[in-house]
Amino acid sequence: MHYGTDFTRQRHDDSGSPSIARQAIAQQSAERGAIQNSQESLRVLAGRYGVNPKTVAKWKRRQSVEDRKTGPKNPASTVLSKEEEAIIVEFRRHTLLPLDDCLHALQPTIPHLSRSSLHRSLQRRDISRL
Repeated sequence: MHYGTDFTRQRHDDSGSPSIARQAIAQQSAERGAIQNSQESLRVLAGRYGVNPKTVAKWKRRQSVEDRKTGPKNPASTVLSKEEEAIIVEFRRHTLLPLDDCLHALQPTIPHLSRSSLHRSLQRRDISRL
């Protein structure tokens, strides 16, 4: 099993059978469970599953076989201050304008505001879609 392969590209096929992504996730979970329950050495398990021994050691220490989320636990803007984000959120909730209209209306107040930073800010607050 090669974990570097991107299985998420294919969602569902027309036959209604589970997608390749779901099959890969189920197989990874089964392999991680087998690794956690095994008494064999890290090197033997790493060779069997085609992963680094450090990865095997990490999986053995975990309480669960599920993937952990990647990225920051509390995402924050590197471009906008908290006050600027609060202005953006309140403006969007009050006006309910589309993204581009919000951008044009807010740029005089927040000159360094870009479309992408505005969108990311709204996504963090779950108000990017109306």
